[in-house]
Amino acid sequence: MRFELRFGPARVRAITDVADDVRMFEIVPAAGVEAYRPGSHLAISVLIDGRPDTRHYSLVGHDPFDGAYRIAVKKAPESRGGSDYMWRLQPGAPIEVSEPRNLFEPTFGRPAYLLVAGGIGVTPMVGMAAAFARAGAAVRVLYGGRSRALMPFADEIAAEVGPERLALYADDEGQRMDLAGEIAALPEGGELYVCGPIGLLDAARRAWAAAGRPDRLLRFETFGSSGQFAPEAFTVSIPRLKLDIVVPENRSLLSALEEAGVEVLSDCRRGECGLCQLDIVSTDGVLDHRDVFLSDHQKEEGHKICACVSRVARGNLVIDTADRSL
Repeated sequence: MRFELRFGPARVRAITDVADDVRMFEIVPAAGVEAYRPGSHLAISVLIDGRPDTRHYSLVGHDPFDGAYRIAVKKAPESRGGSDYMWRLQPGAPIEVSEPRNLFEPTFGRPAYLLVAGGIGVTPMVGMAAAFARAGAAVRVLYGGRSRALMPFADEIAAEVGPERLALYADDEGQRMDLAGEIAALPEGGELYVCGPIGLLDAARRAWAAAGRPDRLLRFETFGSSGQFAPEAFTVSIPRLKLDIVVPENRSLLSALEEAGVEVLSDCRRGECGLCQLDIVSTDGVLDHRDVFLSDHQKEEGHKICACVSRVARGNLVIDTADRSL
């Protein structure tokens, strides 16, 4: 499998608060750090309600920092439990981490680059912006957040690309990104990189398509936990298997199905590969599609759901699966 992970022992060397709700962790694997490319991330083994799970965090910077990996974790009220687990860790704590993986690696040699970050989606952009700037590329960074106090790493990015190439947008100051205008100003052949909540990704994809830009020059990183609604518990029913399963607010639909003994094909668990998509029979709620695999049209039709990240709000769900074992 493309997303198969190998975990090894590591320890938390240091923890630093870099914003009101963002904490940076320096992690040292027992086997030593590996060099990595911008856009890489670590998978970390966490415990959610005493059960093992996995969370993915982008590496901050373009190479290891003083013999350690750096990740930043936002303490999110709508967290499914990963940020709670990470924020309870103390310096010296043992953890299990994967080797660096990269699904967001930048390409070089384009006429220009536009990097768009929303909230904690800034983390992969720190190293990416530095790499482009050090390569002498024309790069511009747009960084949005609820307030400047909640936007870490802005100074680090400005130091690399120059303050004139970094535009900050704080919601509490009434500032909004003009994605259409920024894309129009990007030279033909330029690339757009986006990382942030699903609303930002969707807006960027629509603006990119409306501008007639080629799909191959749009790159994005996803948040498995971001959606249009705060997570809430719901019931998923599978009539053929005579099952009604409660999906807690801090568990994914995929995890709940697996724990109930329902086999579901899956791989990325990030809403990207589409392997875990299931047929929807009906719902009396609102589908909260958090994946980037299904098209806008497919999401509007409401016939499929990616079980690894997507949910239901204000109601319940009836599905069918390929599992014939029960």
